[in-house]
Amino acid sequence: MSRSNGAERAQRLNAAFDLLAQGCAVAQAAAMLTEEFALSPRQAYRYLKDAQAIKRPVHVAAPSVALTVKVPEDIAVKLRAHAQATGTTIGDVVSRAVSALLTRERRRG
Repeated sequence: MSRSNGAERAQRLNAAFDLLAQGCAVAQAAAMLTEEFALSPRQAYRYLKDAQAIKRPVHVAAPSVALTVKVPEDIAVKLRAHAQATGTTIGDVVSRAVSALLTRERRRG
């Protein structure tokens, strides 16, 4: 069985959070998570333990797709350096920059 990705983990954690918020007993919630997500009971209890430690559901990230763009070499060098300096990925830096640009453009009109 493969490991869950970040979006799957967030979805399962949110399901555990919702079950606990609805007042389900931990054992009942574990059984429901086991059945719904094909988890082992041990995994279900781990999600429930993690869900008890959060105050609200977590953000479920949208799946990423590959996108190839060409930029001037000096921009690529600065982009790589910025990503490395901030401990993030080039994709994350570009995603945040494009998102900010689109939000700003939407406000203009």
